[in-house]
Parts: sequence; structure tokens; C-alpha cells
Amino acid sequence: MYKNTSCGSLRKLDKGREVILAGWVHRRRDHGGIIFIDLRDTSGTVQVVLNQELFPDSYTVGIEARPEWVLQIEGEVSKRPEGTDNPRNPTGGVEVIAHKVRILNSSKVPPFDLDEEAPEADELLRLKYRYLDLRRATLRDNLVLRHKVVKYIRDYLSQRDFIEVETPILTKSTPEGARDYLVPSRVHPGNFYALPQSPQQMKQLLVMGGVERYFQIARCFRDEDLRADRQPEFTQLDLEMGFVEEEDILGLMEDLFTGLAESIVPQKKVLKPFPRLSYADSMARYGNDRPDLRFQMEIADLTDVAAQTDFQVFRNTVESGGVVMGLAAPGCAGYTRRQIDDLTSLARHWGASGLVTVALAGEPTDSLEGLAQEDVRSPASRFLSLDDVRGMAQRLGANRGDLLLIVAAPFDTAALVLGHLRQEMGHRLELADPDLLAFGFVIDFPLLQWNQEEARWDSPHNPFSAPKDEHISLMDTAPEKAIAKQYDLVCNGVELAGGSIRNHLRRNQEKIFELMGHSLEEMQVQFGQILDALEYGAPPHGGFASGIDRVVMLLGGQDSIREVIAFPKTQSATDYLFGAPSPVHQRQLRELHIQTLD
Repeated sequence: MYKNTSCGSLRKLDKGREVILAGWVHRRRDHGGIIFIDLRDTSGTVQVVLNQELFPDSYTVGIEARPEWVLQIEGEVSKRPEGTDNPRNPTGGVEVIAHKVRILNSSKVPPFDLDEEAPEADELLRLKYRYLDLRRATLRDNLVLRHKVVKYIRDYLSQRDFIEVETPILTKSTPEGARDYLVPSRVHPGNFYALPQSPQQMKQLLVMGGVERYFQIARCFRDEDLRADRQPEFTQLDLEMGFVEEEDILGLMEDLFTGLAESIVPQKKVLKPFPRLSYADSMARYGNDRPDLRFQMEIADLTDVAAQTDFQVFRNTVESGGVVMGLAAPGCAGYTRRQIDDLTSLARHWGASGLVTVALAGEPTDSLEGLAQEDVRSPASRFLSLDDVRGMAQRLGANRGDLLLIVAAPFDTAALVLGHLRQEMGHRLELADPDLLAFGFVIDFPLLQWNQEEARWDSPHNPFSAPKDEHISLMDTAPEKAIAKQYDLVCNGVELAGGSIRNHLRRNQEKIFELMGHSLEEMQVQFGQILDALEYGAPPHGGFASGIDRVVMLLGGQDSIREVIAFPKTQSATDYLFGAPSPVHQRQLRELHIQTLD
């Protein structure tokens, strides 16, 4: 056998045990006559001692060994000498006195240092040599965490009578928001499969087929521009239930994710019960529909106060139908001109024409009533009375010593800009507790949004979402007012899951497709299978999907999902390890009846 013991499992109670270890040389230190090797396997590292006096053959082999060489060690576990324990390592109280050392394989010098304490290498280099990068403890721990997350989900749902069903990877192209990855058919020239963006229609069809509780750890594919939390292929928990209302699914989601977090990362705190915000409330208070609830600093509407000032920028904006909104950055009244210019540049980058700042000098304990003109520092101060400033400060919950950040613009722009500024200031001021998982639900999304360019309605989530019962008639009279039975689960500023109660009546589903600009013929071609199924006793049903990569990223405290995926793509959808995408032989293209354009 190559090994009978894992390196990371040894403790002081193992003193005197004869063990066989196998792993990689993590570090090697030659002290003249004694060589120390930190041997590493998946479980961790342990110190191995090669003593020239006691075991000269082992010592001779150790002279050759270098980092990342693969060794087999036979030896005896011993307590470390007094004063040499390493409390940072679980095996730090023991060492293995090597009797025999066997080289299983040598290694070239790695292109970057695999030691966790070394400066991190360039990410593209790490991706090119991903098989080496995977040996680092952080990445290995992330994959273990991912395994635990998926196992917990499977166990939790299985115990509640859900069954896991696999759905096809080769399917039909349907409009679901992003571009499809297409797969040409050799046996049907000129026709294509599409890789699924999600199993949306199939999971609904499963429930219509009598599978009342379905789930799947599903692979999904979207040809879209990438960000830190996106990949062209990703994994999601996909779930659908029959005979449920919105409250049933929200309760399941809260119980699942609370239990998941408390079981997998018990050192973190969980905000519970999960707060619920309407979409409109989330946009007004946080500037987006995925708010970071770990800190306050809420946005407030100042339009009525601003309209009474002598500041023409405010008055003109209000008269043209815009709004004036702001937030208070705590303790930032002392910001320099350069710092304020930096915030103004960011506001312009996000779409504002400018940023009005008002610094309130003083200590937080000082009363706003005692605010004097010399305590106000703002480019607009000569147009704002002290009553104006006090009114805005009170509306924003500001204290003396704070900096007011104010945007005058159409609502969508003002909310977007202040949402970004809120996140930026929260990060700069370190307001968010890194050990808190602040879950929350955003509910009551608009059923449809008007697409000005194409003069039609779009679905902000997916077109299968049902309107609230009392809003069904609005689809005929005022679609812009209709609210959907849709919900998102957010955590720490990240959207973790989304879902809805679906249309289970054909007439309602057809009406949504009609508003989105589909003719009856197009509906039948694109969605005929699900429309027809709705006429065969489709039960009320709903579900959600959650990105596994994002969940693991958050639980593991990572900034990018690439750190929790074994073999990820770059932000340009490139695989540096395998060199994909790549050209293929002309013979393959001919077989597929495809010709490429230069």
C-alpha cells in the first residue's frame, strides 16, 4: 500500500505509531545532518524528520527531494521536542521520524509558489496551471466546502420527499434572456440543439407530469458577458413544487438556507428571520434589488424638501419630473476636496450629471439645532438655508460629522447612482460585518417592464411568472401596474436565488406572451409544449433556482466564483488550461454542414 495514514490526521495520541504516509513535499529545510520535510496530502501537512545518524538511507533520499516531489514515508510518530510545537497546524505537536523514504515522482520547479503565505500569483498563470493551483489549501478547502453545500442540499430535500431528476442538456433554443450556446446536429443538417440556460420549462413539465417535488443540481449555460459572479457554464439548485403558494416556497427557502449556513459555517452569524422588502421599497431605500443588509445608510427621498430651496439644480429637476435623493455617509464631514471629487467622478460614471455634497461639521453628539452657517461646507451652501440643511439631514438620519451625498435626476438614475455610492461607502468605511450573512427576500416585482427600443413589454425575470390574483385584469388595462408572484433571495449584496409562482392557466400565459410581442404562431413554435401541457390539468406550481457557485463563494468569504470552481473560465470565457475555445478541423465542420466566415 502507498499509505495507511493521512498526513493531517496525526496527533500527540499517535505517539509511537508506525505509519506509512504519501504526499507532496510542501517545504524542505536542510539543517546539516537533519532534513525537515513538511509532507502534504489532501488532509493537511505533517513534519517529517530525516536523520543522517539514525537512518542514513532516508537522509540520502531526502537530499534529492524538492518542493512538489511525491514521496512515500515509512516511520514512527514522535512528540516534537519541548518548545518546538507549531500551534497553527493541527499536527503541530508531532513529527514523523522517517525510517524509509521512497521517491514516487519528481517535479519540475512550479511556475508559482504554492505556499499560502507567499504572494498570490497572477490569476491567468494560476488558471493555466490549475492542477497545481488546486494543491493550495485555500482552493482545496473551497472545493470541500462546495461538496458539503451540495450534500446538505441533497440530504435536506431528500428528507422532505423531493426527488432529483436529471433534465436534458441538448434541448431547443428558446428566448430566456441571454444568448444560447448552440450545438449543430450532424444528422439533421442546418438544425441546432441549444444548451439549457436553465431547466425552466422542463421542471414545470415535470410537475405537470405528477412529480410534485422535484429538484436537480443542474448544469446551465449562458453566452453572456461575464463578471466576477458569472461564468458561461454554472451550477444551480433547481427546484419546483406542485400545489404551493408563494408563502410555502419562501418558508422552504428560509429554512433551507438558514440550516445550510448554520450547519456548514457555524462560525458565521445569520440574520433571521429573513426580512422582506418589496421591489419598489428596495429600489427606493437601497438603490438596487439585491441590497446589502449588513449596514444601514439608507437612501431617502428629499424631493419635497429640495423643491423648497433656492438651489436651481434641485428646483429644475423637480419641475421636470425628476427626484432629489440622498444618503448620509457617517463620519465623513472631514473629506478633502480630492476625496469629494473622487466620489463625484464615480457618481458621473454611474450616470449622474453631478453630485451635491453637504458636510456637517461637529461631533455626533452635537445637536442639529445648533448647526451654524460656518458648520456647513457645500458647493451649494449659498443656496441652502440652515433650515434646508437641517431638513435634509433629519430626513437622511444624519448627525453632525456626517457627509450628505445628494443626487438630482430621474428616479431610476438617482436610485442606481446612490445604490452604487452606498456600496462604495460601506466598503470604504468597513460598515459590513464580514461574519454576518444578511439574508433577505425581495418580493413583489413588476410583472412586465416596457422595452422602449422594441416597443413591447419584457419580463424582468422570466415570462412564466404569474401575476398576483388581484392584478390579472391589469394585464388588459394597465400592464405596467401588474405585480408578479416573484421573489429573490439576496445575501450581502448578492442575488443568491430567484423564483416565482407560475402561470398554470393557458389564457394567462398566452396573455403574457402576447404582451411580449409574440404572435399565436410564434407562441406555438417556441412554447407549444408548455402551453399545450397547461390544458391537461396543470396544478398550481412554483419554484426557484439558486446559483451554487455564488452560495459557496459567500459562505467561503471569496470575492469571485472562480475561486470555488475547480476548472473555471476567465472573464473572456476562455479556458487557459485546455485552450478552449479553439479551432476545429475542417473535416469536423464539413460533417456538421458548417462553414466559418473569416
